[in-house]
Amino acid sequence: MPDTARPTVLFVCVHNAGRSQMAAAFLTHLAGDRVEVRSAGSTPADAVNPSVVAAMAEAGIDISAETPKVLTVEAVRASDVVITMGCGDTCPVFPGKRYLDWQLPDPAGQGVDAVRPIRDEIERRIRTLIGEITVP
Repeated sequence: MPDTARPTVLFVCVHNAGRSQMAAAFLTHLAGDRVEVRSAGSTPADAVNPSVVAAMAEAGIDISAETPKVLTVEAVRASDVVITMGCGDTCPVFPGKRYLDWQLPDPAGQGVDAVRPIRDEIERRIRTLIGEITVP
């Protein structure tokens, strides 16, 4: 981690329309300004998955204004922790970064009922991550 007490986390999935958006939203919601949060996709979609938006709204988090963003080398370089979710080898690797690969089902094309368990697993992992990366 850099000298600052505020770590930077980047979530990456293929379309930046589901898993990475949920993870970024949960980390922002639960950690507040203790963590800088980014998300991106190797091949961004045009919009966030509506079922993901609905599932997050059920959890009290509004991501309806979010838009998928393209993964850049700069975003990876500026992050302390990079968490990939099904994007394979498309994420550049730099020394000194912490890389995690979260194997999670892709919510693309799924309804809210299928997205809920993915959302809940992401929230569980985010709560664990906060304990690992933040200063109390």
